[in-house]
Amino acid sequence: MGPSKVYTFLLFLLATKIVFGAITTSYTILENKNVNLAYPQDSIRWADYYYNIQRFDKAILLYEKGIERKGVDKSKFLKKLALCEAGLGNAGKSTNYLESYFLLEFNTDFLNHEGFDRIRSSEEFMTILNKYSSKLNFWAFFYLFIAFIGFYTFLILNFNRKIKLPARLLICGFIFIHTYFIFHIGLLISNYQFEYPHSYRMSTCFSFLYGPLLFLYFKKIVHNYSFKKSDLIHLIPTVLILIYLIPTYSLTGSEKLNLMLDRVRNSTEASDSDTLAIIVVLKLFSLIIYGYFIRKMYLKSIKRKKVKKQNRLWQRNLYHIHFLYILSYFIYGILISNNILSGFFFHFQVGSMALMVLYIGYSANIQPNVFNGVVSYANRLFPKYEKSGLTTSLSIELKNHLEQLFKNEKIYKENDISLEMVAQKLNTSRHNASQVINEHFNLSFHELVNKYRIEEAKKMLIDDQRRNLNIIDVAYEVGYNNKVTFNKAFKKDTNLTPSQFQREIPIILQA
Repeated sequence: MGPSKVYTFLLFLLATKIVFGAITTSYTILENKNVNLAYPQDSIRWADYYYNIQRFDKAILLYEKGIERKGVDKSKFLKKLALCEAGLGNAGKSTNYLESYFLLEFNTDFLNHEGFDRIRSSEEFMTILNKYSSKLNFWAFFYLFIAFIGFYTFLILNFNRKIKLPARLLICGFIFIHTYFIFHIGLLISNYQFEYPHSYRMSTCFSFLYGPLLFLYFKKIVHNYSFKKSDLIHLIPTVLILIYLIPTYSLTGSEKLNLMLDRVRNSTEASDSDTLAIIVVLKLFSLIIYGYFIRKMYLKSIKRKKVKKQNRLWQRNLYHIHFLYILSYFIYGILISNNILSGFFFHFQVGSMALMVLYIGYSANIQPNVFNGVVSYANRLFPKYEKSGLTTSLSIELKNHLEQLFKNEKIYKENDISLEMVAQKLNTSRHNASQVINEHFNLSFHELVNKYRIEEAKKMLIDDQRRNLNIIDVAYEVGYNNKVTFNKAFKKDTNLTPSQFQREIPIILQA
């Protein structure tokens, strides 16, 4: 063997010793839990190596040491630790790492990783799924659907120029805050609040507006009230709570997300928040106070004879649904004080709000004029003219033509006048003629005819100061066939018989 071959052989032995000696040394270090690796990148490689060959216990040791170093991506280590513990069947430890990971990087898609299959049916993992993953159960779908209807109703009412501006603004605001709250609850139940962190406390600022908006709306439709600057006092509680919430609303999305995640992870219930408890109590107090004044206006309204039955129906339904909400919110306050955040009675509160949204939405589509305080249907479920097909422009045209027939041509003087006759003169159907009279005059056909006849009779009696006319002659002249019917209609309108009215004419003229 030559010198060159000997040197080559010796170099090969030396290289082999160095390589295998280094591997043995590294392996010995890894086996010793109390020895720190000199090179962090080596520990990560070995941790990943052990993870890949499913030596999860050894991988956990290295990942735990790696996560303690500064400047590392902790979310990556937490993901691997969660998967390692899941691989060992430790559901409790795995879900703890999962929750820590969500605080750094909220990505619920990670829950679908096949590495969690071993613990997927465990109680701990199912709890994590229910806490954080987005889902659409019955209640979430129902509330989001109601919210869609509410926002649609808000737009319909907002762009309906037939509704007077003050009433329109108040009822639009009232329906909007109900819809906004229901939408918020839908996000909470479905866990989409984590996907959209700016939804955090988004409906809290409207807590003290429910009572004032409905109170002012009732004030407008019942008393035709003209608003003053002093009425802004009703907004003071809302301004105060908005000022209180500004620091929270000004947080970034990630900061709001961390607040929500911390709250969920620590199992902090709603009743644990002193601020929320105070808001619930104050809101309930506000609802009761304004409910009392709404009740007073409603009771006063139904006693007034000039308020139509249909108008009372609209006011009564609003009043009853609002008081149902007050009752349900009282129950809600009791529930959250006892950490009960689910079940029928918890949803009772939101259900009563949904009922209000549905009722207002129904009214907005069937008869928008209801919001001015005057309605034209008596059947609450099946309005008489819901499917008549009579357009607004044609209805106004027929109404103008009808006024011309009564005022200029005085067709009411014909003793055989009928709805069919009027419909023929209007060149429309009997159904359309009846609808025009009911909607524009708020009277039935016979009431409209009697109104014009009695007005004409009073004018004739007043002009006949020498009393040359007999009562029966006046009755025939204005279209009645007999004196009894004339006397009855006349007294219903004036509270006087024609003869009494004739005697009172000098007094009437002097007044």
